[in-house]
Amino acid sequence: MKKFIALALAMVACIALFAGCKEEKTVVVGYTDYAPMNYLDESGKLVGFDTELAEAVFEGLGYKVVFKEIEWSAKYTDVNSGNIDCIWNGFTANVADDDDGVQRAQKVDFSYNYMENRQVIVVKKDSGITTAADLSGKQGAAESGSAGEGYGKSFEGATIKGFLKQTDCLFEVKSGTAAFCVLDAQLAKSYCGKGDYADLQIVDDLSSDVEYYAIGFKKGSELTAEVNKQLEKLAKDGTIAALGEKYGVANTVITDFSDQK
Repeated sequence: MKKFIALALAMVACIALFAGCKEEKTVVVGYTDYAPMNYLDESGKLVGFDTELAEAVFEGLGYKVVFKEIEWSAKYTDVNSGNIDCIWNGFTANVADDDDGVQRAQKVDFSYNYMENRQVIVVKKDSGITTAADLSGKQGAAESGSAGEGYGKSFEGATIKGFLKQTDCLFEVKSGTAAFCVLDAQLAKSYCGKGDYADLQIVDDLSSDVEYYAIGFKKGSELTAEVNKQLEKLAKDGTIAALGEKYGVANTVITDFSDQK
């Protein structure tokens, strides 16, 4: 009898464990390799401001986070098809897409803006490029489907070629196959003047107006409001500010969302 009871209890425990596993919530975060937001460290671990903030937000919501690298130009297809649950990777919210002129906020639901950014022009230090007029007739590079691609095309006479990643655009300038590239300021500051890109620099006078990063969700997603609540909580307890310091973006993080409600 005792053996029967023990066996029954063991079966109940197994069923409960299995049910618990089945009920675990998982969220898939779409990203591209983009320091200091999402990138691999020397050990091959995915780190970065967006990476750690996403982990903190979804931990608070009881989700297991799975990061999935995407092609930026396919981000809307990925989120609308359910291939990913959100786009969290330095996603500029307050611009229109260059391909159709439609505001991004009409294509996805955005979280609160959590970081400021600008589009910047990167050139070789000896390029002689200092003004907008200097870009006329020049070949530029930008990530396909990015805010940078749209900004690059705003310079009269310049030609912009799209590439898979922003880091690909850096290489184009480094190798001399492009005279300039258009990058998010956060990424440009992480690379220009350092290591393999010591000969590249940002042309400050050609930077765009301020932009804002936010997290993109499928229209109507319940996650948007849930994530906003967690962002407020993590701003209040100092987590967002601490991550800003850790990844060198402290001067651009937003920790007061009261004017966005």
